[in-house]
Amino acid sequence: MSIKNNHKQPIKVSIIMPTYNKYHQTSLSLYGLSKQTFPHAQYEVILVDDASSDNTPNIVKEADVPFKFKYIRMKKNKGRSSVRNIGINHAEGEVLIFLDGEMLAPPAFVENHYKHHMHKSNLVVTGAMHYEGVYTFIMPDYNEDQVAHLKELVGSDPEYRRLYENYEQTRQHSNVPYPLVTKEDIDTNRFQRLSFPNRYFLNSGLKHFGERLEGFTLPYIAFLSGNVSVRKGNLKKSGLFDETFVGYGAEDWELGYRLYKNGAQFVLDPSTVAYHQEHGISKRKVKEQWGNHYRFVKKHPNIDVLILSLEWKELPFMHMHKTLVEYKALEQRFPDEYKEFKHAFRVMLFRIIEYLNSGQPVTKLYDLPGGSDERIKIIQQFETLRPRGFDYLASSFEQIYYL
Repeated sequence: MSIKNNHKQPIKVSIIMPTYNKYHQTSLSLYGLSKQTFPHAQYEVILVDDASSDNTPNIVKEADVPFKFKYIRMKKNKGRSSVRNIGINHAEGEVLIFLDGEMLAPPAFVENHYKHHMHKSNLVVTGAMHYEGVYTFIMPDYNEDQVAHLKELVGSDPEYRRLYENYEQTRQHSNVPYPLVTKEDIDTNRFQRLSFPNRYFLNSGLKHFGERLEGFTLPYIAFLSGNVSVRKGNLKKSGLFDETFVGYGAEDWELGYRLYKNGAQFVLDPSTVAYHQEHGISKRKVKEQWGNHYRFVKKHPNIDVLILSLEWKELPFMHMHKTLVEYKALEQRFPDEYKEFKHAFRVMLFRIIEYLNSGQPVTKLYDLPGGSDERIKIIQQFETLRPRGFDYLASSFEQIYYL
């Protein structure tokens, strides 16, 4: 481990940044973190390099930062969960901010995270639901949609448009990132002209529950490790990231679920937003995501985890929430009835992820002979749901039973 700026003041906040082959974006991210309003001697950045093969090791020599800076390099690639745990174990601060290496943080970012934790000890604070993307470089592996989107954004700024046109003329001669945003652009906020919002989570229903997610039955999905903070003591109580989750996806939700079960309150604060510097999208991500989701449901085969399988059907989170509310109400009102229906619903939710993970067609999730007693009972029980007011539960069941 290499350390710069070993300040004598106690560290209050540790920012844990994993990175892998994102040298250019990470350099800009560190510059953004050097401009924070939070006292520089009271926070540290722990950059955990997961065996990058690009110029990332040079960052430790190049970085001119005012905060305490720890650089840890892995000899072999260990994966997201493992490197974040390494960061946790080297953290001095009581408040931990998990921030991906390509995230560009505005000046009040650390201050706005920390203020929530000053008076309450069991919070999870996230800006990730208010996602902002930004194109700081033209990456050689952008897909067609990203290129078209960027081309649209540069049209609003003559200098960015000039840079893009220059890239267009020379791109066939280069396979390296082409810079658009400079440090001066970060100082003046000019980079925001190449930024854009993506309100996927909020527009899928979460905005109805407010910043504290009051009454929302799936708050743990707010634990998105690209930009989230929590007290170290709460992690020690709930456990760190599960290192059996390798690759992309679900490792943060799984930890968020454990925090939720231990009573954590989740806070969505738009003032803690950071800008994700866009990069190419690996085709492996989808396979890795379903594999990790499968690990998640195997580890926690509970209805409030299984219900996320409905995301495959592109149902909004509000629909999942209301389905879960109705399922729990069904269990409470009719504890000794609907046994066949409840069992079939849980099994089908599990099998959606199981089939996606194995590459099987997601169909015939609960296939029974037409005249079997169990099938007849399931249909009879299903047909009483809507008359009794369980509309969302009936709709969700219907959409997966008849696949």
